[in-house]
Amino acid sequence: MENSEWLCEGERIDDLQRNGLRIIQRTDGFRFGTDAVLLADFAGVKKGEHVADVGTGTGVLPLLLCARAQDTTFDAFEIQPDVADMAQRSVRLNGLEGRIRIHHADCRDAAAIIGHERCHLVVSNPPYTKGGAGLVSPEQTRALSRSDSDCPLPEWIAACGRLLKNGGRLCCVFPAPRFLELCDAMRAARIEPKRVRFVVARESSSPKLVLVEGLKGARSGLHLLPMLITHDAQGNFTQEMRRIYGEE
Repeated sequence: MENSEWLCEGERIDDLQRNGLRIIQRTDGFRFGTDAVLLADFAGVKKGEHVADVGTGTGVLPLLLCARAQDTTFDAFEIQPDVADMAQRSVRLNGLEGRIRIHHADCRDAAAIIGHERCHLVVSNPPYTKGGAGLVSPEQTRALSRSDSDCPLPEWIAACGRLLKNGGRLCCVFPAPRFLELCDAMRAARIEPKRVRFVVARESSSPKLVLVEGLKGARSGLHLLPMLITHDAQGNFTQEMRRIYGEE
């Protein structure tokens, strides 16, 4: 098919630079960013795992992760119908219907749809802004993607927990200032934070993001990884970021 046959008005196809994979995104709406790329690298998906993506957006995480491990299968959940439709078209565009299923559904219904405790790994990029805090985007898709006013963080993480097998992993990327809120929500869902990495723009900067992996049903014990520095003093990607983006 020609690109125009895959697209609706105001959309474009972008190259993910991973095994020829491509993704459909809006030109004037929410698009995936560095946080999704960092989470895909941090999650460390393993061959043959069943993975869920809670709040998949345009489906970037299943696309990136399926390129990292063979025989992985994915169930991805997105509440916004137009965004879920874009994600589904991206799956078809890449010929991955046999590995990735997109569900237009509220994350709180995910376990009822595919079954409780089915997944080895759940990845999630929860809405960053607490309901009632911060500026609200005038563009509805961006507002829904960034604010947890519709589904508060504890309910979001509880939904992730219902999908996980005992001993399964939840990997999230979240604003560093809300790190303790995320840990509280994980523990309430019987997911113990185990591996943490803070992300800074430069060596002298304060953390803006945090990557967290928790294990369902595990005992306490936190492993702090070295900080991930994204840019050097000249403003260029660090060597690790070039590796993450596949530039090395």
